[in-house]
Amino acid sequence: MSNRELILADWDTSLGSNDQHQNGKQLLLLEGLSCVNCAAQIEIEVNNLPGVSKASVDFFSRKLALETEEAINTPGIIAKIEKIVKRIEPGVRVVQEDSKEQGNAHGYRSEVNLKRQIGQLLMGGTLFAVGLIFNFSHWVELVLFLLSYLIVGGSVIIRAVKGIAQGQVFSEYFLMSVATIGAFLIGEYPEGVAVMLFYLVGEMLQDRAVENSRKSISSLMDIRPDYANLKLGEQLQKVSPEKVNIGDVIIIKPGEKVPLDGIVVQGSSMVDTSALTGESLPRHLEVGQEALSGFINMNGVLTVQVTKNFGESTVAKIMDMVENASSRKAPTENFMTKFARYYTPIVVFGALALAIIPPLIIPGATFSDWIYRALVFLVISCPCALVISIPLGFFGGIGGASKKGILVKGGNYLEALNFVETVVFDKTGTLTKGVFNVAEINPSPGYTQHNLLEYAACAESYSSHPIARSIINAYANHIDKNLIEEYEEIAGQGIKIAMQGLVILVGNDRLMTSHSIEYQNVDTVGTAVHVAVDGQYAGCIVIADEVKEDAAQAVTELKALGVKQTVMLTGDRALVGKRIGTQLGLDQIYAELLPGDKVHRLELLEREKSEKGKVLYVGDGINDAPVLARADIGVAMGGLGSDAAIEAADIVIMNDAPSQVAMAIKIARKTRHIVYQNIVLALGIKIIFLSLGALGMATMWSAVFADTGVALIAVMNAMRTINAKSV
Repeated sequence: MSNRELILADWDTSLGSNDQHQNGKQLLLLEGLSCVNCAAQIEIEVNNLPGVSKASVDFFSRKLALETEEAINTPGIIAKIEKIVKRIEPGVRVVQEDSKEQGNAHGYRSEVNLKRQIGQLLMGGTLFAVGLIFNFSHWVELVLFLLSYLIVGGSVIIRAVKGIAQGQVFSEYFLMSVATIGAFLIGEYPEGVAVMLFYLVGEMLQDRAVENSRKSISSLMDIRPDYANLKLGEQLQKVSPEKVNIGDVIIIKPGEKVPLDGIVVQGSSMVDTSALTGESLPRHLEVGQEALSGFINMNGVLTVQVTKNFGESTVAKIMDMVENASSRKAPTENFMTKFARYYTPIVVFGALALAIIPPLIIPGATFSDWIYRALVFLVISCPCALVISIPLGFFGGIGGASKKGILVKGGNYLEALNFVETVVFDKTGTLTKGVFNVAEINPSPGYTQHNLLEYAACAESYSSHPIARSIINAYANHIDKNLIEEYEEIAGQGIKIAMQGLVILVGNDRLMTSHSIEYQNVDTVGTAVHVAVDGQYAGCIVIADEVKEDAAQAVTELKALGVKQTVMLTGDRALVGKRIGTQLGLDQIYAELLPGDKVHRLELLEREKSEKGKVLYVGDGINDAPVLARADIGVAMGGLGSDAAIEAADIVIMNDAPSQVAMAIKIARKTRHIVYQNIVLALGIKIIFLSLGALGMATMWSAVFADTGVALIAVMNAMRTINAKSV
């Protein structure tokens, strides 16, 4: 059994829990984290701690997602993590605070850091300019340049020394310190200072770009309500949503977010659902309808009776899912983290060889010349552009998808969408609306339409299946369940009851066949429910389900994207499945399947895929849980308010539209394209400048551009992933 299946098997015990500590899971904030290489090192070392099942650091949200064994002392683990963090990046705090306070603290520290950097730049830059412009003696120039160097680069040197003392030798601070101190030692004072000045400017621009990226993506996912208007008698009290209980009554005024899930008991209004569904058209809510947390009330005043605690609400589940998305990293992200880990030491030793070997074997070569080349080589080598821009690309892709109402649970699933070869659809609730109505009542001779509907409604009175509810709604009369003497559900066939001395069978073709009852085949797109009374065929009721407006468009777009085959798996009759499948242009249709049959059929389809190919299954929540778990990528439809869908699937389509599957693939391809652009850009420029540096054709000034300049360009390029409009 796979990990995903094990998780799903335990789903019923964890459904609805938003507690970060349950099952050894916690989300920690690394307050003040600013070094992307340090973030990668923290992740590696925390993963090596005894008792830690999995740890993932997201540099952009500054969060560490931690999974530990249940028997482990969690406070002890956190204490060890604090030591690791303090050793790798001093000044970073490991905290568990309210997310709003965290955001305010981040913003404050970011502004303070920016002011400090500007002050360093002005003071150091002024001294540097004076040293360049005026013709001073050697010692005065040295003092001016040295003071300028210490002002703009002192913090870099301090961090490099601390890193070396704590065993973190190969960091960007070490590379910059060695290169610039080396420049001073060989008499290139202006270049040593200039490198630090450009590095500081690059860091400032890069920090602002990353911070703006964080804010842009966070704003897309900012659906958390700030307060709830709790009704206490005739008074309203503004309270935290966490303090509202099930059964309490809250008031939502125009312009306010719906803070908790509930039922409208008074009032009507238009609500903006775009934060959850990505749809621009508002929805009308009235008495008796469900109001979901995350909706925004547009005009009228709504009185809502709360049906779920905040931790169980739609908005809490979505927030939890989005916050944890970055902990599931794409293979490309993991590869680049490992690449950077080995790349930097190799380059450092390469620079050392460049400084020592050529002067020993090349006639006329001087150590000062080759040491300078080696120092340029070091400045260029920092892999920041790759380490920052690649996870930011996936981070932005997930944010852009959420803007469209597509919730992707991790970068691994976003990247997997690039390799989808087969898309498998459930029928009811996925390609069709799942809203059933009685379309025809066809009684046999001797029975009336009323008799037939009454028998069927009594048999279905204990069922909550949509088809059963449609029959009961069509009957519209009171059903006395006391008259039902025996009740038996026959799996995959229907229902058998005994009532007032009559034995009534209600179900599909298989039920009639198993009881040797001759029935009439119905040539219809709808689902035929056959009824037999005391062994005699009484007729059938046709239940119709409407195909979704964009279902055909979804299939067409998937084929245009190069998906090799589209398949439908349904438990409905073969005739119904074939007609709908043919109407939509599906390649294969498999009907009359039990849940176990669907899993078996999916496994057969997976055997046909290529080595890298993926099979994607689209279903409507918990009813398709076994198949969602078995597929490479499980996509749940009907995510709006569906706990089961949010919990069970890898991707959730919040607005029920099957065409969003194609949109998700487009976003994934755009994200991957931009990520690969950054890889080629960063590595290409690095290779060019490393070659120029080794040949003596690049200066430290150009080396700084190859480092911080490329990182900045890559970050700005990565932010294009957030713009889902251009997909």
